[in-house]
Amino acid sequence: MAGIDVMRGLLEGRLPAPPAIGLIGITLTEVDPGRVVMRLTPGPQHANPMGTMHGGMLATLLDSVMGCAVHTTLAPGSSYSTLEIKVNYIRAVTPASGELAGEGKVVHAGRRSAVAEGRVIDAKGRVVATASTTCIILESAS
Repeated sequence: MAGIDVMRGLLEGRLPAPPAIGLIGITLTEVDPGRVVMRLTPGPQHANPMGTMHGGMLATLLDSVMGCAVHTTLAPGSSYSTLEIKVNYIRAVTPASGELAGEGKVVHAGRRSAVAEGRVIDAKGRVVATASTTCIILESAS
């Protein structure tokens, strides 16, 4: 299947969600070529010792939306892997922040690598984190 078809299958429930996404509570809500949106509602299970959302949770959300945006560009049989990710934490997230929307967009989709950017917006429309990633494209053997 082409990457866009895989992502649409996940969105429509025809394919099972990755276990890590379910563990954290992330939900895939939008899929377009080169763009993906996922949502996460912060809760006490996401907290660090200071009572705010652990940065790793935001990084996971951002890695997921950026990687899945790249996935939408893949040819059948191809895959990808994250080579690097850079996250900027802008403001603290608590349960009072409300539902978070993470959006990933492809900046460049090449034959061997892809670059994507992401951002997380809280329920009040404020940016809470941004990120960028570089992914390696692993072509199919066929």
